[in-house]
Amino acid sequence: MKIATSTYPLSWLESRDAYAAKQREWVSAAASEGADLIVFPEYAAMELAALDGAEAASDRQGATDAVAARQDDLNALFSKLSSEFGVHILGPSGPAHAGAITVNRAGLFTPSGAAGFQDKQIMTRFERDEWRISGGGPLQLFDTALGKIGVLICYDCEFPLLARGLAEAGAELILVPSCTEALEGYWRVRIGAMARALESQCVTVMSSLIGTEPRLYGVEENTGLGGIFGPPDKGFPPTGVLAEGSPDRQGWSYADVNIAQIREARRDGNVLGFQHWPEQEPRWTDITHRALK
Repeated sequence: MKIATSTYPLSWLESRDAYAAKQREWVSAAASEGADLIVFPEYAAMELAALDGAEAASDRQGATDAVAARQDDLNALFSKLSSEFGVHILGPSGPAHAGAITVNRAGLFTPSGAAGFQDKQIMTRFERDEWRISGGGPLQLFDTALGKIGVLICYDCEFPLLARGLAEAGAELILVPSCTEALEGYWRVRIGAMARALESQCVTVMSSLIGTEPRLYGVEENTGLGGIFGPPDKGFPPTGVLAEGSPDRQGWSYADVNIAQIREARRDGNVLGFQHWPEQEPRWTDITHRALK
């Protein structure tokens, strides 16, 4: 398959038609290059807050409610684009109301019209303390025509056991939509994505939100670049980097990924991290303390 991951710039879009036109342009560009799977970033759906005007969009509750209220429209748009262009799409994540809490939710859309949704699991300090976004529903494993796919939204990929759970359930691709304000945030997520590809001998796909838009709450400043990573093992580049964009330069990054290579690395790689993972358990629970004073 060919995977396209985005370095996606925020825009101030004042109408539903303008928003839909931008998404169509981006999906069309990736599909014209032969992409089978395309990945948008975390919190890129915050562009929808502009439709309620600058006052609401710059306010925590106003922006959150504006995007959450448009989740059905967002899902319908990306489901239509997925079917029309014949591509699998991880759409932009954004706030969604789930009962008494608000979660950060991303949708995975398939050309057949099927869709699934993944909520972010672990909130950053800003999300939990200021934005009041909560961890949502459980991890999902999506069994698709392209293979078995998991999603770890941004900070989630910095926690190895989440990725390991997906890998043990069968995930061969893990999508990592991200939104990071500063360069150190970008590198935390990228290092996490590369480490998860190494540990579970899988492919991780990181997308990034970029640009400055002070009128949009929560995403006022963003930096990063898209990247696609695999295990540094046979069948993959020695760096583990299959593709990457340029810092803060908008566009798609592409890589051809063969699921059979992932399975072969797990079966007979130069190292067998996926198979040997359980050997850690008796060692991390049985630690001998020695005084060397």
